[in-house]
Amino acid sequence: MKKGIIKDLKLNYTVYLMVLPVVAYFFIFHYMPMGGVLMAFQDFSVRRGIFGSPWVGAEHFIRFFNSVYFWRLIRNTLLISFYGLLFSFPLPIVFALCLNEIKNRKFKKTVQTISYLPYFISIVVVVSILIDFTKSQGILTRLAALLGDSGGALISRPEWFRALYIGSNMWQHLGYNSIIFIAALSGIDPELYEAAWIDGAGRWKQTLHVTLPGIASTIVILLILRLGQIMSIGFEKTILMYSPATYETADIISSYTYRVGIIDNNYSYSTAVNLFNSVINFLMLIGANKISRKFSETSLW
Repeated sequence: MKKGIIKDLKLNYTVYLMVLPVVAYFFIFHYMPMGGVLMAFQDFSVRRGIFGSPWVGAEHFIRFFNSVYFWRLIRNTLLISFYGLLFSFPLPIVFALCLNEIKNRKFKKTVQTISYLPYFISIVVVVSILIDFTKSQGILTRLAALLGDSGGALISRPEWFRALYIGSNMWQHLGYNSIIFIAALSGIDPELYEAAWIDGAGRWKQTLHVTLPGIASTIVILLILRLGQIMSIGFEKTILMYSPATYETADIISSYTYRVGIIDNNYSYSTAVNLFNSVINFLMLIGANKISRKFSETSLW
């Protein structure tokens, strides 16, 4: 066994060298920090360190569960994730299917390239544009006023936060998220379309009976992974967009842990909140994979 491993390393050393940076990244930034989970069960002190700080057990978890912010954070996080899943997940699939129907290759490549561009714009720039468009004299605020809205700047109103957050996400990630579906579509055997056409199937029936089944496994895998991140919403965009006026609908678990942990220096409490969040995500991933394995042939393991 040992000689076989050494022989394989010698034969494929270039491949292992290519993989090494990725392994190093996950080890340094994802596995090594897992030791910090101990802080969730301690009254952590920077001076004493992880191994010198006193243990408090589940005190921080109980404090969070009894917090006046608990249900607001859970509600906001789940609603933004759910709406994002409902609208943002199927949109790249539809976009990929539409691109698949375009026969003019030059036009198709142009549309693809344009759709990818927003993804490479910094979140800070995207939010700056969004704020400019939704302030009191912004173009979106004026458009809303023409449609009957009279509440003023959209960015400072709690009822508009989720729509602005999800809408800007859809615009920014549409093209990039469609790449994997476009790749899956290219792997479908053209003979299947020819057979369907001979049987009298039009473009719509070909899409239903050939295209969608051909990418079904890709859709299911990505859906499982997305469900495994149902409670994970990055704090970066949220803290750039929200304000105390919009906390009621904008404050989520990640932004709360940022304020408590980084701004208030309450490391143990923020670690406990984040650990709770990670456990929920893990359970969702396990459950989604189990359901998928039960009702289909596709699963992560």
